[in-house]
Formats: sequence, structure tokens, C-alpha cells
Amino acid sequence: MATIFDKIIAREIPADVVFEDEHVLAFRDIHPQAPVHVLFIPKRAVPTLNDLGAGDELVVGRLAMAAAAYAKREGFAEDGYRVVMNCNGDGGQTVFHIHLHLLAGRPMAWPPG
Repeated sequence: MATIFDKIIAREIPADVVFEDEHVLAFRDIHPQAPVHVLFIPKRAVPTLNDLGAGDELVVGRLAMAAAAYAKREGFAEDGYRVVMNCNGDGGQTVFHIHLHLLAGRPMAWPPG
């Protein structure tokens, strides 16, 4: 069954896309938790981090590299930002297509809240 992210990749659902290359798509979160809240997703569907296998290092690496490049391009890399990946229900994952959250634009506290 297609997730909302699959439908965004296929352009069946609109999204505020801020980055795209052949492997990664990034768009603004519709329920932002910070002034900047962008989701970076692989174009290849992988349900959870647990579903990554040998040879999939590039999948997560591309997400992280795209997020860092975006932070530099938008001018908040030096101030700082947070990246988060959730896995399964107890980890807070609600869409089962791996994704990296980039949050910025305010000081981040730990624990989050």
C-alpha cells in the first residue's frame, strides 16, 4: 500500500518541495515543530530503519548529506539544527517510509518538548 510519501514522490499529493535529486526529495512538514521543519525522504521506499540491509548505507547517507547541504544553503548551519529519524510506533514513526526530520530556527532543548 502506498504511503503519503509515495504519493508525494509521484506528485499525486502536493508538497512544498525544497530539494530534489535523483535519490532524495525534501519538503516542508505540514505540522512544523520548529520554524524550519523539513522532511528528507529517499525516493526508494524503505518502511523503517530496521528494513535497511547490507549495502543501504548510501540511503541514510544521502538523506544526511542533503539535509546538511540544505542547512548551509539556507544559512542556518552555523547556528545549528537538529536531525531526527524515528523508527516504528514507540519511536514516534507515523509514516512507514523512512525519513529524516530537519528542525531549525530556534534553540533546541533536550529532552524535546
